[in-house]
Amino acid sequence: DIQVIYTRETDVFIPLNERAAIANRNKADLFISIHCNYISVRNRATGSETYVLGLHRAEDNLDVAKRENASILLEDDYEKTYDGFDPYSAEGHIILSMFQNAHLEQSILFATHVENALKKLGKLPSRGVKQAGFLVLRETTMPSVLIETGFLSADTDENYLMKKENQQEMASTILKAFINYKKDVEDQQDAEIANTSEEKKPN
Repeated sequence: DIQVIYTRETDVFIPLNERAAIANRNKADLFISIHCNYISVRNRATGSETYVLGLHRAEDNLDVAKRENASILLEDDYEKTYDGFDPYSAEGHIILSMFQNAHLEQSILFATHVENALKKLGKLPSRGVKQAGFLVLRETTMPSVLIETGFLSADTDENYLMKKENQQEMASTILKAFINYKKDVEDQQDAEIANTSEEKKPN
């Protein structure tokens, strides 16, 4: 009973706002953006981290958001599309992070399931759930997360993520996280329905 809608199935660039628009047009229940992290100089940073839209809790979160959001520079007329947003400006990201996400609680719930599942998989360390101002998450009208599966700038992560079987293992782990998230959401909805029915019973 799960319908998966891909924003792309080949190696083509899709503008960030169009990725969110695809989800919105299809009235998706959850938006999952999957990436590989990268730092320009190879260092010891390793492992997965899953982001939800929110305030920057640390400078490195801001740096990740800047790197991911800089892909808008590949788009024509990006200044107009994103209202003059500068992907390299700290001020721009602070303003972006102030957008209220009505689905933050469910976004955090799914992100937590993702990192717990990846931690249990045990192939790469989990760096936890974080908040940052990603453009791709800003315009979605449903719970949404951005998963950094690992660092291509770290030998251990790159060697793992380059293998097809490991990519499949990573995808399967994210699916397991989704199944657990879906059960939690449905259980919560059932409980709310039961409570509402109980309230309507006459004394």
